[in-house]
Amino acid sequence: MTKEHEIIIAGFGGQGVLSMGRLIAYAGMIEGKEVSWMPSYGPEMRGGTANCIVIISDKRISSPIITRFDTALILNQPSLDKFEKSVKPGGLLIYETSTIIHPPTRTDIEILAIPGIEEADKLQAKQVANMVIAGAFLTKRPILKLETLIDALKKALPPRRHNLIPINEQALNRGKELAKVAEFV
Repeated sequence: MTKEHEIIIAGFGGQGVLSMGRLIAYAGMIEGKEVSWMPSYGPEMRGGTANCIVIISDKRISSPIITRFDTALILNQPSLDKFEKSVKPGGLLIYETSTIIHPPTRTDIEILAIPGIEEADKLQAKQVANMVIAGAFLTKRPILKLETLIDALKKALPPRRHNLIPINEQALNRGKELAKVAEFV
């Protein structure tokens, strides 16, 4: 049976939505999977809304345009309001706790609240909150190895930014730890 995982990642521009999606797609390529990464963002970029659709598959992807997702990684309230209904029954929705005022209410999906921004602040690197969320996601849905995401980061970042790899790795591992102990909402 072919395995395919369809993901929506959504939040404000500047939260690392597109870069998280790009890294997941790149990690899929490193692992020899078929991938699709389709970004969407408003003209204002930073502070405006941004989302991307990522598909990781064992076979060719027929279309990158989808409206139902296996997983939603949600970083703000407007994105939750827009995409909560788009998660397939039995799917996974992970949301950033500090930016959600009205948590998801569905009972036919798994919902996980992760304090990515709070954990990134503890690491003194608020820019890695997206990696905390990614670590939690790949722990709950191990479609790719966390180590491969680090490899993707090493290849995606310019050499002058390789000093950021250890903090990103710490953030991924913190997300992994949180996902292991977190209970579904």
